[in-house]
Amino acid sequence: MGTQTRKERQRAERHRLIVDTAREIAETQGWDAVTVRRLAEAIEYSQPVLYSHFAGKDAIVAAVAEQGCAELAVEARRLREAASSPEQALTEVARGYLDFARRSPALYDAMFVQKVDLKFGADAPQALRDAFGELAAVFGPFAADDDVETFTEVAWAAMHGLVTLDQDGRLRPEFRDQRLAILVRHWIRG
Repeated sequence: MGTQTRKERQRAERHRLIVDTAREIAETQGWDAVTVRRLAEAIEYSQPVLYSHFAGKDAIVAAVAEQGCAELAVEARRLREAASSPEQALTEVARGYLDFARRSPALYDAMFVQKVDLKFGADAPQALRDAFGELAAVFGPFAADDDVETFTEVAWAAMHGLVTLDQDGRLRPEFRDQRLAILVRHWIRG
């Protein structure tokens, strides 16, 4: 193995360590606790080493968001492919989305709440396009005469609203399943 290959592998490992450590700190203490100084201390590298990978905290949060979108896409694909009907796929992926947000609130926050320079659309990183593509694959059969991507954006916004209100404690937790069932019924009816 050449020196260049080893250096590239070490750089990739350091990059992954920074992202994973930021994510761990955020999940246990919130995004305000994630600073370049704190990350440098946690991974035992100097701050300039972190800056050689990322321009700053926002870039680190964006990398965490990309990682989360990749995970969400894989989970949504698994749920969609395991379903026996489009209706079941819709229900399972929507439930999976809400569960994903509850399991990893800081990750979800990085993906969809934090102010980072990530946009969905044609110029988005592949992980974001994959996540949106999985949602579109589930919502597409129910879009009827509506544009599939626009229908997906509206459905996604509804799920995001449920997540946000639930995380903020503004919805009654004992009615989570009923809220999802109502939403799914409306999507299916078109």
